[in-house]
Amino acid sequence: MSTPKNIKASDAKLAITQIKSTIGGKQNQKDTLRSLGLKHIGHTVVRTADAVTVGMINTVPHLVKVEEAK
Repeated sequence: MSTPKNIKASDAKLAITQIKSTIGGKQNQKDTLRSLGLKHIGHTVVRTADAVTVGMINTVPHLVKVEEAK
């Protein structure tokens, strides 16, 4: 799994995939995944690695897999 801690903001595109459920998780973690655009396990979105996105990823690193988009 590629879940780097503390990703840095850049111009790169990131493919973010939800790999774990939010059941039993904190409300802010559920809200963060929803804000990223993730709706269910296995769902992938491509986002720019700006400061906001990087902050959201660093809030839920245990629930997502992050790869550089091609």
